[in-house]
Amino acid sequence: MPSTRRGVFRAVTTATVLALPLALASPAGADPDAGQQQRVLQSIKAPNAKRHLEAFQKIADANGGTRASGTPGYAASRDYVANKLKAAGYNVSVQQFDFPFFQENSNAVLNQTAPDPKVYAPTPPDGSALGDFATMTYSGSGDVTAAVQGVDLTLPPTPAPSSSSGCEAADFAGFTAGNIALMQRGTCDFEVKARNAMAAGAAGAIIFNEGQPGRTDAFVGTLNEPGVTIPVVGASFTTGEDLATPAGTTVRLRTDTASEIRPTWNVLAESRKGDPNRTVMSGAHLDSVLAGPGINDNGSGSAALLEVAVQMGKLPPKNKLRFAWWGAEELGLLGAEHYVGTLPQAERDRIALYLNYDMVASPNYMFGIYDGDDSDATGAPAGPPGSDEIEKTFEKYFDTLRLGHVGTDFTGRSDYGPFIAVGIPAGGLFTGAEGIKTEREAELFGGTAGQAYDPCYHQACDDLSNIDERALTANMGAIAHSTLTYAYSRDLPGPETRTAGAAKAATGHGHGHEHGGLAK
Repeated sequence: MPSTRRGVFRAVTTATVLALPLALASPAGADPDAGQQQRVLQSIKAPNAKRHLEAFQKIADANGGTRASGTPGYAASRDYVANKLKAAGYNVSVQQFDFPFFQENSNAVLNQTAPDPKVYAPTPPDGSALGDFATMTYSGSGDVTAAVQGVDLTLPPTPAPSSSSGCEAADFAGFTAGNIALMQRGTCDFEVKARNAMAAGAAGAIIFNEGQPGRTDAFVGTLNEPGVTIPVVGASFTTGEDLATPAGTTVRLRTDTASEIRPTWNVLAESRKGDPNRTVMSGAHLDSVLAGPGINDNGSGSAALLEVAVQMGKLPPKNKLRFAWWGAEELGLLGAEHYVGTLPQAERDRIALYLNYDMVASPNYMFGIYDGDDSDATGAPAGPPGSDEIEKTFEKYFDTLRLGHVGTDFTGRSDYGPFIAVGIPAGGLFTGAEGIKTEREAELFGGTAGQAYDPCYHQACDDLSNIDERALTANMGAIAHSTLTYAYSRDLPGPETRTAGAAKAATGHGHGHEHGGLAK
């Protein structure tokens, strides 16, 4: 971004972004008086959100560098947010739910010990390089040295589908208990193969790729849930072929994992005043990935929303305000899915809209607004009725401040997904994840085209240095503007009842668990 333009932007964001004209921020005649609302707007400052981010960083530093669900760092983050909200006067609840936790504690080992000693390269737990093999998600732990025994292998491979190795209990007829089962990818889930091997008495399992073009590399597969207690790895075709002959080849196989059901929590805060039949809900996921502290993803959304909620606690809204900090988003939107899935239909119908804030301070940012009306006619379809109006509310804010913005699709990759699936209008903000910034976006927002919006996405370097304060400031203003607008609006987006809309939305929007265009 040219220096002159950068200076103009800094002046806009620091001087006016949170001092919005009240006519823009809330409808005429809102209660309480305009002066009180303006004072609240002016009290919402980026430095306060930065203090929340600093608290999240300290929590991660004290807890192994992470705030992932299922870890002490997440529990401490939960307590920090809940305590701030209680002090601000909200009715605060902590909703517990169980989820399948998995962590690879250290690099796995796969060594051929006889007849030809060889060390195979592991794919590290953070996936930063591709080795000869990788630990399966939800693999058990173990350290075994034993003979490898092939199970119904197809060597050389034939055109797909080539292999059903290990898919049937009968495949293990004659299998020697205590050996390591060598199986080929294909036909059935990895979990089926691993459980059949475990039932046959295998001390471990190696599942190698099939061997057809495009199916040769090592891979990180999943066993779907905890329960397999033996070490299980996915290997390249070359590695599997090497271990298949001669008969009696022995290997050492070691995995060091935590694979179990653990509790985690959503934090929910509700205003003491406001019409409960017209509930305005906003949310951000609180958890990081295991690899890092998650200060942009999603400490940024969590901190910005927390500061807006704290300051909004000074006002008596006309419509009920409900704020949420979700657990286990990084594992598949599990917190939001649990919340929406356990709400009775009558309670769902009270939620007028849902606003989502996931990554709002990416260092190579764009200002993305969820495309509620599918105006670009590409990618994901429009949101439920009312989502288009929410998009316009955010656009009005950015347009008033002469800040560029672009639409971003409802891909199903964040916590709006479960709300959209039941027909609740949704919207929100997103500054980009691992996607690559375009030349047009660089002209509009500055930054560097051809590079990721967040080069530290899902990495240990997603720390305090990975925050763009200008993006954080501008998006905090947008969050405050939309929250205040809907807190007092007499005409909320969307239809009064969403039964028909829910049915339509459920067929039009899939669930995912990813950010910004590529799967996690």
